[in-house]
Amino acid sequence: MTGAQFRTGRLHAGLTQAEAASRLGLSQPYLSQLERDERPFTEPLARVACRLFRLPVTALPVPQASFPAADADPDRLARQLAGLGYPGFGHLRPIETNPAAVVLETLVQKDLEVRLMEALPWVLLKYPELDWDWLITQAKLHDVQNRLGFLTGLAREIAGTRVQFRSALAALSAAEQQLEPSRLVREDTLCRNSMPVAERRWLGANRSGLARHWNLLTGMTAEQLSYAA
Repeated sequence: MTGAQFRTGRLHAGLTQAEAASRLGLSQPYLSQLERDERPFTEPLARVACRLFRLPVTALPVPQASFPAADADPDRLARQLAGLGYPGFGHLRPIETNPAAVVLETLVQKDLEVRLMEALPWVLLKYPELDWDWLITQAKLHDVQNRLGFLTGLAREIAGTRVQFRSALAALSAAEQQLEPSRLVREDTLCRNSMPVAERRWLGANRSGLARHWNLLTGMTAEQLSYAA
């Protein structure tokens, strides 16, 4: 969260600095420093401010230390996706998390159910304003830029053919171009490191052009995703 986001949210909520400070349990001078980026936002404060000002989840802070975990709880990931509004997990108790953080933590997993991976293009389509610079930088640091590039390309294909996602097209295309120079030559899977050798061989010969471009062994295509229909 930035000071500008905080101030814009406060103004949209129709609150003065003194009123917002009182609601947040802060002093007015401290709140003023937050709005000028002279004080850092703690995660608890950012969460409370997002609820008070009705800011989007993209304003939530991204984790810093010891993140992401390569052995994340799949149930927690599903609840985070539910918190982003993904309809496939609408029955779960949601956890509100920054969408860029959800995407990154999902991508670094060694083995995940397909249903979790199928949610990621939807996240990219739903939140095209997410912090792409942070996400792409972190993806490169963890060598998962090919996974992110493939999913971004998949989302871009859907945005190009579905009116409800058309507004995400420019951001997705720009992110894909930003990832292209860092494309890795080594072959990877889409979070299925335990894939049998026979399946690897089959996918190597039958995967989509997009998966081949990003050197991924996956059979996922836009046609398979329910929200792309």
